[in-house]
Amino acid sequence: MDVYEAVATRRAVRGFTDRPVPREVLQRVLSAAAWAPSGSNLQPWRIFVVAGEPLARLKKLAVERVATGDEWDEPEYVMYPPELKSPYGDRRSQFGKERYSALGIAREDWEARQRAAIANWEAFGAPAALFCYIDCDLGRPQWSDLGMFLQTVMLLLRAEGLHSCPQMSWAKVRKTVAQFVSPPDELMLFCGMSVGYEDPSVSYIRTGRAPLTETVTFIDDQPVPLNGAGQSGNGMVS
Repeated sequence: MDVYEAVATRRAVRGFTDRPVPREVLQRVLSAAAWAPSGSNLQPWRIFVVAGEPLARLKKLAVERVATGDEWDEPEYVMYPPELKSPYGDRRSQFGKERYSALGIAREDWEARQRAAIANWEAFGAPAALFCYIDCDLGRPQWSDLGMFLQTVMLLLRAEGLHSCPQMSWAKVRKTVAQFVSPPDELMLFCGMSVGYEDPSVSYIRTGRAPLTETVTFIDDQPVPLNGAGQSGNGMVS
């Protein structure tokens, strides 16, 4: 699988089989991902891999917390701004519509939506999960490094025939996760990542992406194509 295919086929899978993921595969992926870029080579990620019986127990405790209405753990970072302006709020809203439509869940069916949400803490049935931490003292550039590392991990998993689903939702039950991974006090949990082999029986709708003209601007001396809608004479995409 070349890198373009890995990028094109990577997606947040929300349905896995119980086929185990060999430890040597995860070791190979994480060893290679260590070459992801990071400013001044800080390598700010700290990864804990949980699988087998420990993961089964973690899932059970996390689901019990959510199902019984236990309060979320105090957040250590803001997942989304309280008011998402356009186009970001529009994209998030569209994602929610597509997600629940794929599951056959009506917008007003709150109980069904809750059941779907609980699947997050079941790791969508995945047999392995990664938990990604970062030092509380580090700043936004190091969080950017974290994202590049996680993307590298997900693309390498595709090269191994595996799928993944990064989930900030695990931060909501971070104290339960900490019971199993015992992170040093200076670390905060950014996200978990479910890892495994996709269950093809689980239906989904592939979330679209904004057109290039919405997210990318070219400023160069290349001639504008005759069909260059949305481009100005100076080669700038508007």
